[in-house]
Amino acid sequence: MISPVRKMFDGIACRYDFLNHFLSCGQDILWRRYCCRQLKRLGAGRRLLDLCGGTGDFAVTYEKLCVNPDMAVLGDFSFGMLKGSAGKKTVATPVQLDAMRIPFAEASFDVVLNGFGMRNVPDARGALQESFRVLSPGGYLCVLEFFAPRNPFNRFFYGCLAPVFIPLLGAFFSGKKEAYEYLVNSIKRFLPVRDFCQMAETCGFLVVKVKSFNGGISYGVFLRKPLEGSRG
Repeated sequence: MISPVRKMFDGIACRYDFLNHFLSCGQDILWRRYCCRQLKRLGAGRRLLDLCGGTGDFAVTYEKLCVNPDMAVLGDFSFGMLKGSAGKKTVATPVQLDAMRIPFAEASFDVVLNGFGMRNVPDARGALQESFRVLSPGGYLCVLEFFAPRNPFNRFFYGCLAPVFIPLLGAFFSGKKEAYEYLVNSIKRFLPVRDFCQMAETCGFLVVKVKSFNGGISYGVFLRKPLEGSRG
């Protein structure tokens, strides 16, 4: 049985990229570029999983700015979103999968990307644990996400502005107002970035860097799986 959230993403897949860029005024492109450049500075590897990868924009950016992967997977639970990756310049193989049960062996990847998907999984801790499992020792998980607002500007933005204009614009361009109401509410229900980082540490990760974008509208969180027999 298809879950309501998966059905929702299938329904907005054809307009997803356009609305991401439009609603963020193109900032989402810059956020992904920053994350990938940071991963390159950290020595990102050649086995890539773009988890909750949607139409593959994160994987495309990684391949362009970091390295040409030896092996790359674009994983998402929405078949409609994966179909949207057709024609994009990526070597990543689309795989429909569950982020809570990633169908790959331990230490299969050097880098796991997760762009705007962590708050949509049923259990963020479970998704972190699975990401940890499939990462090789010394590998990186990069989470680009809208976390629950905590500063006054973001509380005002997500409490007053976003619930009005994001669903209206989403309805105008996609005809799916309820989907964009869900997306706004999912941000308000999610963890604050500090709590997320603490959760990641309990799952075994080292927090390498937390980057705030545009006053905390979004964050890039860089996590590292320790080397075997090492605390960092």
